[in-house]
Amino acid sequence: MPPEKRPHILLQNNHEQRKQSMKVAFLGLGVMGYPMARHLLNAGHDVTVYNRTTAKAEKWVGEHGGSFAKTPSEAAAGAQIVFACVGNDDDLRSICTGENGAFSAMDAGAIFVDHTTASANVAREMAKAAEAKSISFMDAPVSGGQAGAENGVLTVMVGGSEEDFKITEPVMQAYAQAVTLMGPVGAGQLTKMVNQITLVSAVQGIAEGLAFAETAGLDAKKVVDVISKGAAGSWQLENRGYTMIDDKFNFGFAVDLMRKDLGICLDEARQNGARLPATALIDQYYSEVQNRGGGRWDTSALIKLVRG
Repeated sequence: MPPEKRPHILLQNNHEQRKQSMKVAFLGLGVMGYPMARHLLNAGHDVTVYNRTTAKAEKWVGEHGGSFAKTPSEAAAGAQIVFACVGNDDDLRSICTGENGAFSAMDAGAIFVDHTTASANVAREMAKAAEAKSISFMDAPVSGGQAGAENGVLTVMVGGSEEDFKITEPVMQAYAQAVTLMGPVGAGQLTKMVNQITLVSAVQGIAEGLAFAETAGLDAKKVVDVISKGAAGSWQLENRGYTMIDDKFNFGFAVDLMRKDLGICLDEARQNGARLPATALIDQYYSEVQNRGGGRWDTSALIKLVRG
């Protein structure tokens, strides 16, 4: 977006942006968006929230302050940055370009930052629609789960222009420990796909390893203690290994959501020619977990399959 079209406040340098309040909107108050919007408010920004269920937006305002709107366009009106975190590609299209969508009310020069885990194709589609309105679009999926959102330590993978990144990165730091520009629009979503591909392979390996330890008569928790300090160590092992052993799956990232994400990964692989044999197999394992009634279980529930 040409600098001359930017609202004056968006032209300040990064140091000033960190201290300066911005008028922002946050669309989507799920398990991620609810605390992310809170962190923005606590950082001193003027926050208006929107949620498909208005009662939840009213609840957020009652707990934290700020204001709520009944439509995306109402929330986005006058906002310098509009953030979103919704369910899927169609949800994103709806809040951006659907009836009462945010794009219809955003000022020229404003920026839309999407934290939804969605396809790279819809990110590029929304970027073109935004450009036609003289606004900017960035795809910025996150990693770190609900705990990361609650604690303000998410990792954000961003696709967009360097100019837009310089403006939005200091604001996103309100809920993130790392915010990285990965390339043009779509690059954020592609990086998130790499994250999910790598993650599920790690979880499957941990599930098989711990089930083997149990069958071999080892103290599985002691095994985690030892191997987590060596080459097999990972966030998944340290944070999910013990709960997998205890057969606890009532927290974290749900299997239903992971299958949605893996579907995006596999669709993209079919388009770009990448081979994902292990990912495709693990996706089917998660399908079996769903068939067992575990759609809302944490993704570490893969161990249930290898235990028999």
